[in-house]
This record gives sequence, structure tokens and C-alpha cells, in this order.
Amino acid sequence: MSSLDDLYRRVIMDHYQKPRNRGKLEEPAGLVVNLNNPTCGDSISLSLKVEDGRVTDAKFLGEGCSISMSSASMMTEAVKGKTVDEAVKLAQIFSDMMQGKEVDDSVDLGDIEALQGVAKFPARIKCATLAWKALEQGIQQAGK
Repeated sequence: MSSLDDLYRRVIMDHYQKPRNRGKLEEPAGLVVNLNNPTCGDSISLSLKVEDGRVTDAKFLGEGCSISMSSASMMTEAVKGKTVDEAVKLAQIFSDMMQGKEVDDSVDLGDIEALQGVAKFPARIKCATLAWKALEQGIQQAGK
């Protein structure tokens, strides 16, 4: 295992063991999106608060593997404070990365980059993208 793979593994496990933004937003929460991955049983409930075209808060609850839960933790960290357009762009970049496509390297992905290796394991891609699909649905519900 390369030192970069080891670093990425540690970042993923850190988010899994100490998830950021785990919980549920207080009422009025704004939007709540519930999604399941029927192939493995992972589930997520994403709460989003969108005000004036900006994601002002994001929390999640869920059950699943280290990939799905760490991805949800990283996603909520990445989109809080972003405009809706920036969050949508980030979701698209993440989707492209999971499909093994070239990604816009002008955008700082932060911890999200640690999930890049998941693209090599097709069975795990749905785990990694579950929270991001919830984000896209939430933004659509917000009437982007």
C-alpha cells in the first residue's frame, strides 16, 4: 500500500469514526431527503437548510458502511456555506470522480479526494454516492 493510499484510508476512517454533522437539524429544518441503497442496505436521512441560495446547514443520520458514512460526513462539511450552484458543481465533480472521469482540478476537494480510490471498486460506488444523490434531490426540492 502506498503512503497516499494509507493517508486516504486514515481520512476515510477518521470521518467514519468521528462523523462531522451527524444528527438532525432542529425544526424548521428545511429539507429532509431519505435515501436507501437497496443493493447493500445503506440508508441516509439528509437535512438541508437552504437560505438565499446558499446551503447554510447540513446534517445527516444513517446506517451503512465506512464508505457511505464517511462520504456523508465529508459531503456535509464540503457544502456548508456554499452557494447552491457551488454545491451542485461539487456534486457533479464527485460523480465524475466516482466514474473515473477527469475532474476539474481547479476546485479544492479537501477530504473528499480521499474517496477517489472507490472508483476502482464498482460495487462500492453507490455507497460513496448515496449522500451526494440525497444532496442533489434536496437541492432540486429547494427549487434551485
